[in-house]
Amino acid sequence: MPETDYSVRTFKGGYDDNLTYLVTCMRTGNQFLVDAAVPLKQIDSYMSKKGLIALFITHTHGDHTAYMDEYVEAFPNLITMIYKDSENKVKSTLKRPVKHGDIVTVGQLSLEILHTPGHYSDSVCYLFDGILFTGDTLFVGRTGRTVSAGSNTRQLYRSVYDIILNLPGHIIIYPGHDYGPKMTISINENISISPLLQAEDEDDFVQRMADYEAERTIGS
Repeated sequence: MPETDYSVRTFKGGYDDNLTYLVTCMRTGNQFLVDAAVPLKQIDSYMSKKGLIALFITHTHGDHTAYMDEYVEAFPNLITMIYKDSENKVKSTLKRPVKHGDIVTVGQLSLEILHTPGHYSDSVCYLFDGILFTGDTLFVGRTGRTVSAGSNTRQLYRSVYDIILNLPGHIIIYPGHDYGPKMTISINENISISPLLQAEDEDDFVQRMADYEAERTIGS
């Protein structure tokens, strides 16, 4: 097989079909994680000799940080990337608060930080090459929900429609849960299959979200 600049491995488990991603820079051997939603033992056989360099947190809901202590204990030099207003919510001693527009480099791989509040106030997406790690902001087939404390439907609209949907349509989203018919999807394809991504304006999106929740309640 031809050598590539990086590899992305996906691990599913945790609280509710959570997805954690392990990304390896093939040129340097440096690695980073996106979310700590699955146990270390599920991933450790895929660690390079140089081990983890960074952990990127998409937001601080407990299912996405559940196993952070395991990784920090196993890799004392692990740097945790977290939105700047939430650094006090994690115990990691090596933290780098990030904000919208920051660029973070691991090995020869660079990620752009996109602050995308709505599902939660500290939600962050990480744009990397042709990949967008979306956490719970955007799933395959729908957006994240806005029913918990710290969520806001109108903020979510602006994050999704003004930031994510303005990215090139070929970019592949890697979400925080495996909730759709497949694990990953391009932005353009996601728009085509999701009514929540076809709103005419902000008010229409708010109504579509309300309808979605009503139907979800009836069906549950």
